[in-house]
Amino acid sequence: MVTKRKMIIPLVFVLVALSLLRVLKLTVSSSSFSSHRIAINTFNYESSKAAPKVPLNPIKKLLPRKEIRFLFNIISKKSPCNVLFFGLEEEYLKVHNINRGGTTVFLENRPEILKKTKGVLNATRVYKIEYKTYAKDAYKLLKYERSHSSCFVSLGIETIMSKCKLALTGLPKEVVTTKWDVIVVDGPGGDGLESPGRMGSIFTAGALARAGNETNVVVHDVDRMIEKWFSWEFLCEENRVSSKGRFWNFRIPQQNDNNSRRFCFV
Repeated sequence: MVTKRKMIIPLVFVLVALSLLRVLKLTVSSSSFSSHRIAINTFNYESSKAAPKVPLNPIKKLLPRKEIRFLFNIISKKSPCNVLFFGLEEEYLKVHNINRGGTTVFLENRPEILKKTKGVLNATRVYKIEYKTYAKDAYKLLKYERSHSSCFVSLGIETIMSKCKLALTGLPKEVVTTKWDVIVVDGPGGDGLESPGRMGSIFTAGALARAGNETNVVVHDVDRMIEKWFSWEFLCEENRVSSKGRFWNFRIPQQNDNNSRRFCFV
């Protein structure tokens, strides 16, 4: 019994010593890792200050191949047809290849894009457009539309376009009077609270579609809240027929109910 007690005391000292060594090792490792992380952050910060700001190619916004194929399939099934784009990206310039004999119109607000596309689109038309509402005003505009009779869908496209604050103004007459077969909403950018948002684009697309003959409205970036909200409000979930990636495809029937106030019944 005495022998066992004598053995326990050194054993305790050994275990305590091992524990102290382990704590010391962890402390050194942690300190080394923290110093390394601080060094990396400092390097990145200094590099970002020193690096010149190189502007990205403003027309280079590559879409995944599956999304482009999805969109082009919708257009090709109706081609030759009338196609309207809110926004102009590099891949969309190929639409004239699948819509020969049809009409393709782009509405774009970025001067650098308009400059780059001058003289390269053959018969395809590009119009400059200005957006006067910003993403930060989305909820306020939604409340406005729900409470003002000037936005009732029963008023017809020309009245809505001239009186409803949510509708885009200054559009070419061709845009308002044409019966569009496909409308694509991918503009304006809407990638920040202070940036022009797509509230007006989606609302206007919904109004134009109801003046057509079963129009497909395809909205991009539906992973973002504004695009979701306004698509549900003015294009209607019951009209959504397909989707791929960040695209939602709605098939909008012609407006036949002249007494209807709301865009959606559900």
